[in-house]
Amino acid sequence: MTEDKREHILFLTGKLAEKQLHQILQAIQPAFDYTVHQLGLTVAALMTADMIHRRLKDTFGADRIMVPGRCRGDLEKLSQDLGIPVERGPNELKDLPAFFGHETVEPDLTEYDIRIFAELTEAPHMTLASILSEADWHRRHGADVIDVGCLPNTEFPHLEETIQALKAEGHLVSIDSLHPDDLIRGGKAGADYLLSLHQDTLWIAEEVAGTPILIPQPPADLESLDAAVETMEKQGRPYILDPILEPIHFGFTASIARYHETRRRYPDAEMLMGVGNLTELTHADTVGINAMLLGICSELHIHHILTTQVSGHCRRAVPEADLARRIFYYARENNTLPKHIHPGLMSLHEPKPFPYNLDEVKELAGMIRDPSYRIQITDEGLHIFNRDGFHSATDPFNLFPSLGVEDDGGHAFYLGVELGRAQIAWQLGKRYNQDETVDWGCAVEPKTPEQTDPHAYKPAGSTLQARKPSQDKKTKT
Repeated sequence: MTEDKREHILFLTGKLAEKQLHQILQAIQPAFDYTVHQLGLTVAALMTADMIHRRLKDTFGADRIMVPGRCRGDLEKLSQDLGIPVERGPNELKDLPAFFGHETVEPDLTEYDIRIFAELTEAPHMTLASILSEADWHRRHGADVIDVGCLPNTEFPHLEETIQALKAEGHLVSIDSLHPDDLIRGGKAGADYLLSLHQDTLWIAEEVAGTPILIPQPPADLESLDAAVETMEKQGRPYILDPILEPIHFGFTASIARYHETRRRYPDAEMLMGVGNLTELTHADTVGINAMLLGICSELHIHHILTTQVSGHCRRAVPEADLARRIFYYARENNTLPKHIHPGLMSLHEPKPFPYNLDEVKELAGMIRDPSYRIQITDEGLHIFNRDGFHSATDPFNLFPSLGVEDDGGHAFYLGVELGRAQIAWQLGKRYNQDETVDWGCAVEPKTPEQTDPHAYKPAGSTLQARKPSQDKKTKT
């Protein structure tokens, strides 16, 4: 190709994507000429190499052909047959600008203004090595402060050693106890925060340098919190207010109202919410609970939360809170709803789980000319098909007699795995793509880099500092 001749690319697509493809190409103003050709099928992702070979009658003088990323078949052979290079583009049209080197505006989730305190509730029973290991896991998954929990009537001989070792590893540390002696020991060992002080225990703050988290005593008595604030203000000490989140049916609604009232009374005060009182004490998936509570924190500008991962159903509480705080920060700062920002909080369901209807899947099935099985799901259930037939069911076991793989263990195993994934996706309303694992968002740990969302946020350490209520609290990371 000479320098003065622009490359000409032929984009093959389907009816549904044709208009959007034109819009994207016009928007990026590419340094090449292009032709968009609709190949006569509804869904571009259902395109195959054989279908292109049969249907494409004109290459429009193109230098190369671009097909959808999910196009199946042998593109090398197709390139040889057509005499033009044929290559796959990205799976999603929205990724086309980045494919050609153009900048795409993805939501920036590197910023947040909520600090996560991750509590080690069994610290007195843990070895120092296990404490450091768990603290490292929490930090890697978003925790900003390691909360060393003390237990009632339980000896903690290595308390000072624990706090000093955590500090040596670069952690911010809080000490959490109902016993004044524990708080004094922890504070003198270097704890950055003291959980929790009330009007009768404020004298502890005079003994140690850590920032106190102030609570009402009893929880419903906000006047006692007012008195504690007045004392701290007179001393010129920074503090954080915690009106106490109560479990459902044990004062939950009233406690939410207390947070709102506390913010009204102290518009600039730093506040903390102990979200673990709801996630741990409610047998419901924690992703939604964390999302709702972090949304409240975002609205009320509550910049600290305390969470735990004690119960089995809370095992991802820290990374869930980490992602939620980033999504809500982005939504608030950009004056937008917390939708279509990042899919990681939608673990069980998706907005559009079934991209193709039954007629579109049958259209594809009618074009298949090889024995390889394709699997799709629609509202109606699971569908598996090749050139020899089309079979549908809601239970994979009902499909096995029709597949003819009784004597091929490897093939049977493969189809069993894929149909099992497809059934789970269909039952829950998840997106299913053959040969790919079902995406569970932040509810699971990515096992390999390939399983990590390419647009996923990258956890970063917070730069928030405890401050007096009168100070500006707009801090980004």
